[in-house]
Amino acid sequence: MNNNFHFQMMMLALEEAKIAASEGEVPIGAIITKGEQIIARAHNLTEKEKSPLAHAEVLVISQASLILKNKRLTGCTLYVTLEPCLMCSGAILLARINNLFYGCRDSKAGACRSLYETLEDKRLNHQCLVREGILEEKCSELLQEFFQKLRFENRNQNIRSTK
Repeated sequence: MNNNFHFQMMMLALEEAKIAASEGEVPIGAIITKGEQIIARAHNLTEKEKSPLAHAEVLVISQASLILKNKRLTGCTLYVTLEPCLMCSGAILLARINNLFYGCRDSKAGACRSLYETLEDKRLNHQCLVREGILEEKCSELLQEFFQKLRFENRNQNIRSTK
């Protein structure tokens, strides 16, 4: 697979993230491929599902497992717009995903490079090749715009409620 393919998959993950934002969810999108075939795609649904487990990565892994009829996603690649957290990193390892490509780091919860290097930890029984920075600026901008808008809306609500 060439860099153009990875770029295209991250663009699809960004589309999923934009759907999440339009639904009031934190804009994170994910794609799973096997070879050059797209297996599954998902975006955050924590607000809609009222579940802390409904991260894009967990949802896309669940979908791919159902589609491939296997809990092991050996030979698969995950593309996600934001560095996965500890929960999602654990799911990636348990699913035996071979490769992870993500857009931007998560300095507050990232478990692949920012806070931990969970996926490449040799003490664990599976490692995942990690690549970061594909469409980093676009992924980061989408998140920043979402949270700026959210803060602005919350500020306006607080002003209205004090009147």
